[in-house]
Amino acid sequence: MKKENTIAIASDLSGFPLKNAVVDYLKEKDDLNIIDFGIEDEEHPQPYFIQAPKVAECIQEGKADKGILICGTGQGMAIVANKHKGIYACVVDGVFAAERSKIINNANIITMGGWITAPFLATQIVEAWLSVSFTQKMEFKKDFLTNAFNQVVELETRTMR
Repeated sequence: MKKENTIAIASDLSGFPLKNAVVDYLKEKDDLNIIDFGIEDEEHPQPYFIQAPKVAECIQEGKADKGILICGTGQGMAIVANKHKGIYACVVDGVFAAERSKIINNANIITMGGWITAPFLATQIVEAWLSVSFTQKMEFKKDFLTNAFNQVVELETRTMR
């Protein structure tokens, strides 16, 4: 059985150093359980299209609440993760984007670029994303945002069989 607030994380070789920094940061939080899908070291790389499904499927199966994926740019991981029903992955490169990915788009996965994002910024990004909920800080648009998200889910239901 999973703990409350379980985060699944994975990277490819390009995101490996940043993933390790993010995992170290997450381990400092008492209220989180971390499922680390690797990679484990530079000698055993796996490409983004192998790593992203591990996190997406973990969320689909209810074993994790959220996920973090890290490759060179974050873009490949987001593309692959978003091929999974019920996954809403956003590439984030800053604190504002991370917050808004959850507040506006209800992202359950964020992706980052190991070639782009410094470890200190990555921890701020993760903290910002974890600290907000869907529609928080935009209560005046809650009905609109909820309807928009429901429309995305409806589109997903029609197009992902």
